[in-house]
Amino acid sequence: MRVTDLRTMIVELPLERPTRNASGVSNDRIGCVLVFIDTDIGVTGESFLFTLGGRRIEVLEAMVASLKPAIVGEDIRYAERVWDRLWRELYFLGHKGVTIFGLAAIDTALWDAKGKALSQSVAHLLGAARDRVPVYCSAGLWLSATPDELAAEAAGYVAQGFRGVKMRVGKKHVDEDVERVAAVRKAIGPRVSLMCDASRGFTADNAIRVGRKLEDFDLAWFEEPVAPYDHRGSARVAAALDTPIASGETEATRYGFREMLAAGAADIWMADLGRVGGVSEFIKVAHLAAAHDIEISNHLFTQQSICLLGAFANATWLEFMPWTAMLYREPIVVEDGHVAVPDRPGLGFTFDPDAVDRHRIR
Repeated sequence: MRVTDLRTMIVELPLERPTRNASGVSNDRIGCVLVFIDTDIGVTGESFLFTLGGRRIEVLEAMVASLKPAIVGEDIRYAERVWDRLWRELYFLGHKGVTIFGLAAIDTALWDAKGKALSQSVAHLLGAARDRVPVYCSAGLWLSATPDELAAEAAGYVAQGFRGVKMRVGKKHVDEDVERVAAVRKAIGPRVSLMCDASRGFTADNAIRVGRKLEDFDLAWFEEPVAPYDHRGSARVAAALDTPIASGETEATRYGFREMLAAGAADIWMADLGRVGGVSEFIKVAHLAAAHDIEISNHLFTQQSICLLGAFANATWLEFMPWTAMLYREPIVVEDGHVAVPDRPGLGFTFDPDAVDRHRIR
């Protein structure tokens, strides 16, 4: 069960509408590096990385390709050994940012291949805690929408079966955010969960001020209120508000989350499969969180994250983002606010060759 080849491909996917949050960057497409790990038993593991707007996607592809000599010939059953080898391989360039993206893509594809080779879903390989996970819609409710537009859009997501929705906040004036959140809460009713994402747009003082105004709307969480490197500031916000603080989407590896833990920076950890270091590192973060009674969620990578959240009892909401859905054979079906944890081998989702060809740019 050994790796025989590592292949990459770049695709570009249009977004249904441009995104805009408090970071101020607008995007109308994403670029993806698709990663394929071939084996001597005919199994291929799949994963991907992406950049908003497709900017600098070639950097991620080059990082993945540079690690090919280190994994060809390795046994796919030993994902932890391969992860450790790549970690050591990357020491000179450092263990944050683009290097971890490259490691993550390979590690995730290896876990997918391992599950396929053993005819087991990754959820069951990891123990499995549930056969379905609650899902919230993160597909819209952007900062550019008006209160009326937000209300109509949020109601539409509820009609599609979602029992949680996430909107973006971070307007220039506090009363604008309050008006927008009030419109969404009224539209979805009191029993649908509402998350607010500040997209790192506030200082700690402003986040506390805004967060206190928003507590009347019974938020499930207040996400990334301050810059991700400001753990002390995030901890101040967490201590000042009753609303749970969610963060972690930009953290690299268990060591980044260990720093968050030490600071008390967040009540809910949101691990991004690309930035955290792949499935192997997501597992470690989930166990570290469980040891301290902290809930975990995912950030993007919706298809690959379902099996992971299904594997851990301390997992909470799955973030549903449809950006890459067009690449896959298998759809995600939302029923009564949940999605089923796939029982298919590997991570449970496979690229559709026809769709890949349609969007391939190189």
